[in-house]
Amino acid sequence: MTSAVQQQIFALDARFNAHRAPQSPSFRTLYIRRRSQLLRESGLSPDDCKQYLKLRTFLLQQRYGNPPSSNASDTLSRASIQFPQSRSNGSVVPTKEAEASRAMVGGNSIADNYAFVGVHHIFDQHTQPVTMIKFANNDKSRLCCCSIDGNLSICDVTSEPPTVSAILKGHSRPITGIDWSVNNDLIVSSSMDSTIRVWNVSDYTCLRIINDPNKAQILCCIFQPSNNNLLLTGNSRGELRIANVSTGRFMKNVCKIGGNLLCLTSDNNGKIMWAGNDKGEIYSVFCELNGGLCKTKKVILGSPCSITSLSYRAWISREARNPMLLVNATNNSLLLFSITDSEGALQIKRQFQNRQLRHMVKSTFCPIMSFRQGACVVTGSEDGSIYFLDIEKTGSKSVVNTLQGHAAAVLGVSFNYDESLLATSDLQGLVIIWKKGNI
Repeated sequence: MTSAVQQQIFALDARFNAHRAPQSPSFRTLYIRRRSQLLRESGLSPDDCKQYLKLRTFLLQQRYGNPPSSNASDTLSRASIQFPQSRSNGSVVPTKEAEASRAMVGGNSIADNYAFVGVHHIFDQHTQPVTMIKFANNDKSRLCCCSIDGNLSICDVTSEPPTVSAILKGHSRPITGIDWSVNNDLIVSSSMDSTIRVWNVSDYTCLRIINDPNKAQILCCIFQPSNNNLLLTGNSRGELRIANVSTGRFMKNVCKIGGNLLCLTSDNNGKIMWAGNDKGEIYSVFCELNGGLCKTKKVILGSPCSITSLSYRAWISREARNPMLLVNATNNSLLLFSITDSEGALQIKRQFQNRQLRHMVKSTFCPIMSFRQGACVVTGSEDGSIYFLDIEKTGSKSVVNTLQGHAAAVLGVSFNYDESLLATSDLQGLVIIWKKGNI
């Protein structure tokens, strides 16, 4: 079966899946998982596949009626808008002729390298929205998921069959963020129960419970990259704080940002942090050696919105050195900023329209993007699709690939380090592992 038609059939089943056994979510998940398995095992010819797709569409519509429109075509039609030239400063990649880097991956096109079409596995261990997912650092197989149900799960996605290695329980309210330590021995989780928990990955036990001093909801967390004994957190009082893993306490230093701090990211050495809130503001914060935090620069988006995701990327290749910040916002925007100085100042480079008005949708840079001409990012969307965008292109040409398989808003996205697998999570609690078409 051709991978493209297979993906269309799977997307069709996913759109109708909400109508099946409304009182039994586990049955619906089992059904869609089995459908994916049957599609992978099918040996139909391309012509037979197309005929099968038409017939199945007719039968499903006859049985359930027309499913709610995902408006995917509308999103694609307005998928990319470039800022005026005065705000774009030309190419995002400093040198377009990235010959040395392209040679490392055989010179394939971006469309070839991001042909993620096959469904590798579907996880359904969470009963409520999975708000964030993250592969371990430099690891192909271990994936951590966190959910509104208050639980974390660790999955082995490359075992046969893929399995849930552990469910980590302890938080009493929704989990808002997770992060792996540099060597993957620890996981930190933040929650609306006003705590952060540090988990030992080797035996899945909770090592530390650290309470917010003001009992504020903790809405995001990351490890300090150069010192994994320190954690950075943002809370519902607009406070950026540092917690010490060894002592189990927050440090006295507080950086007042304002609003609800919804997301954090850091440069590679942890000197500059960026924090986004529900007022459409992005602050750059300098982190001193003694743990002090100092605001340096601020960017305010043009319309009131929430900043739901921040992702930092320093280019790897010799041909491209400028670091970038990728931003999701609830004004139907995915934005790319260039980091222009040592204080973390931001300059807008690209803006893409993406269906997002309510939910905590996230995006990420593709891990080895700077080994090719051009650059690619992937984002979730409230229309249930996953979009791959070439940030060097404009208009509809920027959409490199579109994955359809979720029947609800896609919240989380994460690559493993070699780009062989992509994980996505949604508002219904499903986690889909996608594989490249040539794997």
